[in-house]
Amino acid sequence: MAGYLAARRHVLPESAIPGLNAFVLYFSLPCLLFRFGMNTPVLQLLNPSVLLVYLVCALMIVFFTIAVTLKEPVGLKDAAFGALVAAFPNTGFMGVPLLVALLGPTAAGPVICTVLADLFFTSSLCIALAQAHGAAEHGARTAVLRALRGALSNPLPWSIALGALCSVSGFQTSGPVDVVVRMLADAASPVALFTIGAVLHRAAQHVHTRTPPSRFVPVALIKLFVHPLLVLALGAAARQLGAPLSSFQLMVMTLAAALPSASNVSLLAERYGADNGRIARIIMTSTALAFVSFSALAWLFGVNPA
Repeated sequence: MAGYLAARRHVLPESAIPGLNAFVLYFSLPCLLFRFGMNTPVLQLLNPSVLLVYLVCALMIVFFTIAVTLKEPVGLKDAAFGALVAAFPNTGFMGVPLLVALLGPTAAGPVICTVLADLFFTSSLCIALAQAHGAAEHGARTAVLRALRGALSNPLPWSIALGALCSVSGFQTSGPVDVVVRMLADAASPVALFTIGAVLHRAAQHVHTRTPPSRFVPVALIKLFVHPLLVLALGAAARQLGAPLSSFQLMVMTLAAALPSASNVSLLAERYGADNGRIARIIMTSTALAFVSFSALAWLFGVNPA
């Protein structure tokens, strides 16, 4: 990968990695999410049945992952970000364009619903849990305030909320502003992936950040197998109980959950001081394995991923 090679050849100094993270987290990715929100009708963004089923599954995956990984030397902060990569698929960078290409424009609504759920709920919950790790040391009140401050300082939910507000009001960016926003949005995916490669090289250079497979492979497997199976099972149960959830929406949700881990979690882990070497390895492992697992699931649904 280009980022790994750039760091290894010292073309990219290690001190530049936080700057790349800041660029994607505070400029590029917010512009991408703002455009999603602005160009998607609000009724597609806020489908109650899709949101409820997906949120319940996310909650179960988060606490299940924390329960099985929270042991020395993985503390609550690292376990919380591990849970986030287990529950947060790469829907923003990969899911929306891929599933729309495979299933047609009608897939955009359910996919963006899952993006909203992960940005507003899953990310905020895991950041809050990560910030709450100091409860014993600093007191419960301080930990709660840190958790709230950490969740509210995440720029990603606010970006898509501003886009949704523009969608409701009918406002559209135009002229030079639209060009700048589009350019920054288009840079999100390549720069994030480039940065992950650099983070992997940095982690390999420091003994204390070298991560044995037992600390990252199980989380990648939870992401690729447990998460989509849970979404499929819970969604099917909700349909049996009469929830207004179509078979097409359930298929889209399941395929979205089967995507590899979101690369932007690496940026958040860097920002909040978690073990980003471990997070980057989970993301890269899930991405490599998803070429087989996602294609197999799409084939079972009768979708040709080629």
